This record gives sequence, C-alpha cells and structure tokens, in this order.
Amino acid sequence: MKCVSYILMVIFILIGVAFITLLERKVLGYIQLRKGPNSVGFLGILQPFSDAIKLFSKEVSTPSLGVFFVYYLSPIFGLFLACLLWVFFPLSSELMELNFGILVVLCIMSVGVYTILGAGWSSNSKYALLGGLRSVAQTISYEVSFIMILLCPVMMVGSFNFLDLSSGQSYMWFMGVFFPLMLMLFISCLAETNRTPFDFAEGESELVSGFNVEYSSGGFALIFLAEYMNIFFMSFIVSVFYLGGMDKFLMVKVLFFSFSYLWVRGTLPRFRYDKLMYMVWKVFLPVVLGYLILVFSGVAGMVSFL
Repeated sequence: MKCVSYILMVIFILIGVAFITLLERKVLGYIQLRKGPNSVGFLGILQPFSDAIKLFSKEVSTPSLGVFFVYYLSPIFGLFLACLLWVFFPLSSELMELNFGILVVLCIMSVGVYTILGAGWSSNSKYALLGGLRSVAQTISYEVSFIMILLCPVMMVGSFNFLDLSSGQSYMWFMGVFFPLMLMLFISCLAETNRTPFDFAEGESELVSGFNVEYSSGGFALIFLAEYMNIFFMSFIVSVFYLGGMDKFLMVKVLFFSFSYLWVRGTLPRFRYDKLMYMVWKVFLPVVLGYLILVFSGVAGMVSFL
C-alpha cells in the first residue's frame, strides 16, 4: 500500500505541476494585458495536456558529437530527484517520517546540480556548457546561504524532523521572529530554481536557452517537469519552515508562494550576474551568519539556564 501511495502522490504532483504551467501562462498573460491559453478545453484548462502530447510526440534529436549516455540520463535523473524529494516529505498521510528528514532532503537537493552540469557538458555545445557552468555556480553559491537560513528554525526547535518543526510553530510562526530570513529564503529559492530574475542559465537573449539548448521532445519535457516540481517543493519548504508548518492551511500558503514565483517573473527584469554573486556572498551570508550566532547563543543560554 505504501508503494501505491507513493505512486499516486507522484501522479497527483505531476498533475499539479501541469496546472501550475497553465496558471503561469494565464498570470503572465493578464500582467501583459492579454488572455493567455483559452482555446483548448473550457478556459484553456486542457492546454497543459495538449502541450505534453505535443512535446513527447516530437522528433528526438541527438547532438552527433555529444556524450550519448550522459545526455539522455541527465533529464531522467533530474526528474527522479525531483520526485524523490516528495518521498521524504511527510504530508498529512505521513508516508515516511525520518528523524533526519530535513538533512536527507537537503542532500537530495544538492545532488541536483550534477544533472544541470551533465546536461550542459554532454550536449557538446558552447552555449549549453556556458549555461550549465553559470547555473552550477549560481546554485552552489546560493545553497550555502539557503542551508544556513534553514538551520535557524532547526536550531530553535532542536530537531531535523519536519513534524517537530511544525509542532514548534503551534504558538507562533517563525516568520514573526525571522521575517528578514524568510524573505532571503524566498529569494534563494528563486536563485536555486533558476527562475526570473535569476534565470542566467536560460538567458534567452544571451545563451539561446542555456544548458537545455540541445534538448528537444521528451528530454526537454523532463527538464521542464523537474524545474516546476522543484518550484512546487520550494514553496512547501518556505511554508513549513516559516509559516506555521503542516497545518490545514498548508496548501493555501503553498499556492500563494507558487503564485509569487509567477508574479516575480512578470514584474522584474533580469539581474546582472555579478550583482547576483555580490548579493549572496556580501549581503546574505553575513546577515545569516549573524542570525545563526544570535540563535545559537540564545539556545545555548536557555539550555544552561535550565
């Protein structure tokens, strides 16, 4: 039954991802004073499924000088990691509860860098390689501050368990104590998922389409699905760590943050790459280290007092 539950969960998450793509096209359409998809089905509701059929039925092209095995394995491995994240995330059904679940999730998220690097390198294209290198540098840089931001609530609760993190916010959300950290976490999530205004790996005006420029058909669809699954998961992370954990309003908070991703894309222009790196190493890291020292000294003082 657990295997069936996992399979059903992944299927429903993939369906949710499909409708997030529809929501994104609708939101961007109304921001740009146009309608968006409205022909396929009622109000364009079948548009994601027609896009999926179109993508998977197109001809598959392979770079003649590319590394065949890595080229095809990278999108599959990326989607596998995106699905694996949900296995260790205890939703209301409590499919899997681990005492070190947060550490396991962070380890899986860190491995995702190799899929981007493999996709960019194996394509044997200068644009794909440049996009992959940019994305890896950006992801690794923001991962440092991302993990430290998540450590502050973990140190307050004293546990790496998602359920303990939720119960620790039963009286007050951590957003009230760490509001600047929550904003930095949301910005780091944008950078981690290569979303606007930090989409340097896919800067269309500079690198054609970045690390996935040589992908078509199913390979591109798998990269696309993995990206949007990570967006959905990052919204869960922000909601669980800073907005009260896994309560009955969890899905409302997740949808709000998912909508914020789309809102930011339709509002802000692309950052300059050097400013992106300056922000994480010269702004985020000192602030987060200061918060960590403050939280650690507070927790240590409370333990010694007790």
